[in-house]
This record gives sequence, C-alpha cells and structure tokens, in this order.
Amino acid sequence: MQDRTKLPFGTPVVGVLGAGQLARMMYESAISLGIAFRVFANDENESAAQVCADKTLGNLQDIESVLKFARSVDVITLDHELVPSETLESLVQNGIKVFPSPAAVQYAANKGLMRQELAKLEYPMPKWLLAENLEQARNFFTKFGSKIIAKSPTGGYDGRGVWGINTESELESLIFPVLLEEKVKFVRELSAVVVRSTHNQAVSYPVVETIQSNGICTQVIAPALDLDAERAGAAQAMALRIADDLDVVGVLAVELFDTGSGELLVNELAMRPHNSAHWTQDGSVTSQFENHLRAVLDLPLGSPEMVSQFAVMGNIIGGQHEDLHRGLLHCLARDPKLHIHLYGKEVREGRKVGHVNAIGDNLEDLIFRVTHAVDFLAGTIDE
Repeated sequence: MQDRTKLPFGTPVVGVLGAGQLARMMYESAISLGIAFRVFANDENESAAQVCADKTLGNLQDIESVLKFARSVDVITLDHELVPSETLESLVQNGIKVFPSPAAVQYAANKGLMRQELAKLEYPMPKWLLAENLEQARNFFTKFGSKIIAKSPTGGYDGRGVWGINTESELESLIFPVLLEEKVKFVRELSAVVVRSTHNQAVSYPVVETIQSNGICTQVIAPALDLDAERAGAAQAMALRIADDLDVVGVLAVELFDTGSGELLVNELAMRPHNSAHWTQDGSVTSQFENHLRAVLDLPLGSPEMVSQFAVMGNIIGGQHEDLHRGLLHCLARDPKLHIHLYGKEVREGRKVGHVNAIGDNLEDLIFRVTHAVDFLAGTIDE
C-alpha cells in the first residue's frame, strides 16, 4: 500500500470495497481529479485490481483486514452492494466514513427491506409480499394468479435470483423467505439516476430507457423517447426524494416500470454507479463516476447535462467468443466516433465484459452503430 505521506499535500484518498468494472471506471475519474485511489480486491485479476497499483487483496468478510485498509483512506465507498453488513457496520463503529452508509445500502442489498421501507414512505410499487413460508406464498399466488415473480431478497443481480412462477406447484421449490411480486404489465423499463453529496447537493441525469434480455440490460437510450417533460420530471423528483429519504450519498439508480398509463412503479434500487448511466462517460458533461467521487468527498457536483441530443450504450455480453480485442481493429476502423470500454474480464456466457457508447443527433444511426459494434465484439457477427 502506498505511503500517503509521499502524496502531494492535501491529496484525498478514496478506498473502494470491491474491484469490479465500476471501481475500474471510478479510478479513471480519480486520475483526472488527482485523487489517490485504493481498492480492496478479492483477487488480483479483478477488473480494477488489474489497473490500480494501490490495491489490497483480502476477503470482505475479514473485518480486521478491511478495517486496516479503511484506516489508510479518507472515505470508503462501494463497487457493489454485496459487502457484508457486519463489515460496513464495523467500519462506521470505528469512525470510518462510509458512503453510502450501511443504513442506506441495506435497502439496495436486501429487496425485502427495500419494499418494506418504500411502502412506509408511500412510493408506488408493484403488489408484493415478503413470504416467510409456503402458506403465505400460496395465498399470494391465489390472489394474483399465475405469472408472479419470485426474487431472492439478497444476492441477486443481472437476472440471477429471479424466477417466474407460473403454477402453484413451483412455489414448493422456493427457499424462504422470498420476495413475491405481481408481474407488472409495463411498456418499457426506465432508470432515473441521481447523485447526492454529504451536504445534500444533488443532481439528476436525464431519465433513460433500458432494454433487457434474460434479465440483463443490453442497451440504454438517453434520454428515454416519448417521455414528456412532466413525467420525466416526476421520475427525477421521485429519485431525488428517495435519495433524501434514505440518506443516500453518491449515485442512486431508481429502476422503474413505465406502465403506459402514466404511472411509474419502483422496481429496484442501486446505490453505486449503475449500468444504466454508463453512457454518461461520453455523453454527459460530468460522468456518474466522477460525480460519485465528488459526492463521497463532498466536492461540488458536476453538471449532468448531455453533450449531444442522444446517447446510446450497448453492453457487450460474453458468449463463445473469447478474443474481444480481435474486434477492435474492425470496429474502430469502421466507426472512429465509437467509444469502446472493455473491462479486462475473462469472457463467460452471459457476463458483462464491456460496453460501447455513441453520441449524436441521429438516434436510429446511433442504435445501429452500437448494435453492430456490440455484436461484432461479442462474436455474434463477423462482418
């Protein structure tokens, strides 16, 4: 670990628990701001650990190791919400600044707690039940019929830990407690991303449309089309209120169902830089990653304004094609205005291994260019 006495006077030091691609992209922003950046990684081959020289290898369940790491930085933030709550609570009890706080992040880490808290605060949501046993699950199924959704309260992401329930007999295979939700009829999914600092300054990025495939976001369109200013403003205001109500510091993503009838329902929350705002790296004055660092350090937040009329982001999803870099020659020669971001991750089926951004004023063209690049890099097309 780098000796902080050798850093330029006054240099803030940010420590990140987890070393995935979000930490890697935060590191890029830290470099430009002159912020010292340290990651606590499980493995030296993790995305951020590959590029960040100042890293500590360890287990997030080893509270003493995490505490030693945390004492070397000014503030701790997170690459993901799966850090054990006991670890985060221990840091706070030892006087370490942690943003978002354990009190806030519990609502992103546990979908059952999220539903309970947002219900108390009267936010619009699908009908739901945190079922403790099979009898409760059967009663919910009887009330709402087939095609309900079951979610593991903790640990799920990118479609994992989510199951469609079509028959009552399928309830018997569930592990309780389990979150059951009415399957909402929606026309599209939206995401409202906001950033809030420790002294309550907040900014909101344009509301975007997210396109999902098998539970994984594959494309984002910014701003969401045919979303009038009033409804877009309502979504942004809701996200800002949630950030304030839950005392979130840093990025908060509020994933929403657009029912088509004017109603927006809260689906899920994320309290760290989010896939639905990766387009901001190239499409906004200030990226979500830079604003997240500014927020946790209580620096003034940057403008979320778009630099062009539209931005499109496409996720590169791993498949059978292992050599991502083979495609760079073709994609960059064919389209010099593309922005390609690879995470240094081993390609696995269904795994996000990078993304492509394009910005401009012709949305149809942007979608075509991003889709082509994503498909070529993933190896699903070869021309």
